[in-house]
Amino acid sequence: MEEDHASAVCSWQYEDPYNIYGWLPWEQMVLLSVEFGDPELRAQQYASVVDQNGDLIGFAQFFPIEGVTRLGVGLRPELCGQGLGQIFMEAIVREALRRAPERIVDLEVLTWNTRAIRAYEKAGFVIADTYEKRTPEGMKQFHCMVYHRK
Repeated sequence: MEEDHASAVCSWQYEDPYNIYGWLPWEQMVLLSVEFGDPELRAQQYASVVDQNGDLIGFAQFFPIEGVTRLGVGLRPELCGQGLGQIFMEAIVREALRRAPERIVDLEVLTWNTRAIRAYEKAGFVIADTYEKRTPEGMKQFHCMVYHRK
């Protein structure tokens, strides 16, 4: 992920209730050296997703866990809810498998986020587990969804 893309992602504003997916301001991300504010982590785990014109449409994180690539994703807010989720996720899964073909690909999603869950299912993910996890807003229910190769 390029630095200018990382900075742009920090400016994205999602509508409620999706606003929980926003990031700290770019300057804070860099100062704290968190997530893609850390140049090394950004280079190792994050990738920009661009359209045919080279415009930033989203990002992916490829987080390595033993035997698993856990995905983190974000689509530019004005593109959400327009039916792009399946092709967006299919492209990200292809890249995850290219990077580590031997690994399982999974992701976590809040159980109330039915819009994302539908997109993930269309892209080949299935719910494998449901559990509570601590978030900055307290304990929340998550699904772990696993990609099933087609």
